[in-house]
Amino acid sequence: MHIKLKVWRQSNSNTNGGFEDYSLDGVSPDMSFLEMFDVLNEQLIEKGTEPVAFDHDCREGICGMCSMYINGQPHGPLRGVTTCQLHMRSFNDGDTIVVEPWRAEAFPVIKDLVVDRDAFDRVISAGGFVSVNTGNAQDANSLPIPKVDADESFAAAACIGCGACVAACKNASAMLFVSAKISQLALLPQGQAERSMRAEKMVAQMDAEGFGACTNTGACAAECPKEISLENIARMNREYIGAKLSSSNV
Repeated sequence: MHIKLKVWRQSNSNTNGGFEDYSLDGVSPDMSFLEMFDVLNEQLIEKGTEPVAFDHDCREGICGMCSMYINGQPHGPLRGVTTCQLHMRSFNDGDTIVVEPWRAEAFPVIKDLVVDRDAFDRVISAGGFVSVNTGNAQDANSLPIPKVDADESFAAAACIGCGACVAACKNASAMLFVSAKISQLALLPQGQAERSMRAEKMVAQMDAEGFGACTNTGACAAECPKEISLENIARMNREYIGAKLSSSNV
C-alpha cells in the first residue's frame, strides 16, 4: 500500500505546531497503525530527521497510551479498539491519513502526538481509591456481591484512561472517565466507606483541571475503545447529588 500522512508536529506546549506531509510505500495491510509509524520513524532517522513522537506501551489495547486523533476520530475509524489495535487494512491504497494529538486544555501537548494526561491521575488521587487496609485477599465467596453489581463494576473498571472520551467531546468533558472510576467502587461493598467523599472530591478535581461540562451528546461513549456506558454518568450524578444532600457533608 501507498499511504500519505499529514502528521501534527509540535516541539512543546509553548510553541506553535503544524501539519507535515509524509509519504510511505510498501505498507502492509497487516501492520498495526503504530507499526506503520515505526516504519515512518525509521525512514526519518535514516534521513537525519527528527522522528515523530507518539505515546505507546503495551500495544495490546490495555494501557491506553496510544492516543491519536485519526481522520477526525479518536483511535481511528473502528469502534471498540485502541490505536495499537487498528490495522492498515482499515485504510485503502493511496489514502491520506490525518493524525493529530488529543485536543483539550487539560491535555497540553508535550511533543508532536504526545499529550500530558496527568490530569486523570490527579482526579484518581482525589478519591478513586479505597484507603482502608483490607489485609489478605478474601475467598471469592466470603463477600457476597450480586452478580449484576459485579458485572457492572467490572464493565466500568474496563476503562483504561486513554482520554478518547475527552478528545471526542465538543466540551472536552471527562465525565465518562470520572464516572467509570466512581462507579467501579460505588457498586462494591469495599467502596462504601468513602462513597460520599469520593464523588465530591473527584468531581471537584475534574472541574479544577479545566475539563468541560457534559451536554449528553454521547460522543464519548461512541468513541470509547472499551465501550464504557453512559449509564455511569447517570450513576455519578446520583452519587454526587446524594453526597451533597447527606447530613455529613452539609
